[in-house]
Amino acid sequence: MRQQKAHYCFRQEAGSDVHKLYIYDDVSEYGTFDWWTWEYTESETSAEFFRKALAEIPDSATVELHINSYGGSVKEGIAIYNQLKQKKCKEIVAYVDGFAYSVASVIMQAADRRIMGLGTSLLIHNMWLSVAGNAAELRKAADDLDVLMESNRQIYMERVNITEDELIEMLNNETYLTPEQAVEMGFADEVDKAATPAPDMTQQLQQQLAQMRREMTAQKAFREEMKQFCRTAQKKDDEDTDDGEKGDEDGTDDEDTDDTGSGDDGGKGTDDTDDEDDEDKKQKDTRKYKLAALIGQAAAQYLKER
Repeated sequence: MRQQKAHYCFRQEAGSDVHKLYIYDDVSEYGTFDWWTWEYTESETSAEFFRKALAEIPDSATVELHINSYGGSVKEGIAIYNQLKQKKCKEIVAYVDGFAYSVASVIMQAADRRIMGLGTSLLIHNMWLSVAGNAAELRKAADDLDVLMESNRQIYMERVNITEDELIEMLNNETYLTPEQAVEMGFADEVDKAATPAPDMTQQLQQQLAQMRREMTAQKAFREEMKQFCRTAQKKDDEDTDDGEKGDEDGTDDEDTDDTGSGDDGGKGTDDTDDEDDEDKKQKDTRKYKLAALIGQAAAQYLKER
């Protein structure tokens, strides 16, 4: 049978001496079965895979073990646990990224630091197996499980701060633990809240609110200044217009007298009226352009001062 080529998924961060290992599936000796080759693919959660991966990590490195697993084979899990315990390196840090259930919660106990992320959980329970046989063989399997569990509990007891009787009761009840509960009982060391620190978030929101208030106050003051500016400019423009119209009326009276004295010419009077209307329109348009230009200058000065 052709030898399946091994592939590794542990990663090293660029420019650092941190090596990351992942248990992101059920702990199993075998991978999936390939019907084309009639061979099992290599399991990346097997003891053999971890043996080869750990052999490539130097003693001066830090190992990060990321866990998101429902558990799996106790045989493979205990072997991985002991490989991690025996590994000579700077530090082993276990991160629970999702679930650390069953034997996955046992593996994480090998780490120097055990960190649970927000929203994660841990499950401990008695191991079980599938067995077939006669009554004697079934009774022997139950006795064997008792022996295996007595050995398995010692892994937890090395780290937890509860009594063995309390641990036995929790195992019998298949107990789920939140990150806070796990830390309190000693199944984990800390809860990773770095992703969403509440004090920093509150401070950031307060700063944003204060900035918004300053913006609103500045905009309100600017609107009031613009209103006052427009009223002043309009008043001045109206006064200039009134003075101009007054002068035009005096000139028109003289012209009307002259026109009347020179003879009856209705057409000439009509032309003068049209010219006056055009002149008024031009003056109004000029006022609008001046006002728009002044508003633009005021806005530019406001932005420059800010």
